Amino acid sequence: MTQDEREIVRFEGEGGHPATSDASRPADGGTAAEPGGRLARRLAEPALAFDFSELSRKLRLEHPWLQHGSNAMTLVKQPDFRIVFMLLKAGTFVQEHHARSTISVQTVSGRVRLHLKDRVVDLPSRHLLALGQGVVHDMEAVEESEVLLTIAWSGGGEAGGK
Repeated sequence: MTQDEREIVRFEGEGGHPATSDASRPADGGTAAEPGGRLARRLAEPALAFDFSELSRKLRLEHPWLQHGSNAMTLVKQPDFRIVFMLLKAGTFVQEHHARSTISVQTVSGRVRLHLKDRVVDLPSRHLLALGQGVVHDMEAVEESEVLLTIAWSGGGEAGGK
């Protein structure tokens, strides 16, 4: 798992549990063996399409969801861009962190709440929040939720924060 994904897709619980691991995936986004028995897939094709219903169904069968109530899958992994699909049970928290780049958080279904330094933002289904570089936040799943996290940055470095 890259530094950006470790910091952005980290879930609190009994000692904190990452939702998924990218340890077996190559840095160039090539085909790789997936954790938890996932089939190998390409992360950096010129065009990629996804069915959120099918992704959600598959993530619900994996150990992180069954054990910790959260799971995630990196859908797109480019040198300057990531998309992560997250599945969260109600009451799940993503610990406080920041990204060294601009991100967006889109609630596909359910409802999440982001706690920023100066305000709380409620994101019901089909709403999106864009956060600028370095904005400290955490996220709480108010309802069982599907969330799409988009991470974009320039400069070729890792986008993660802490």
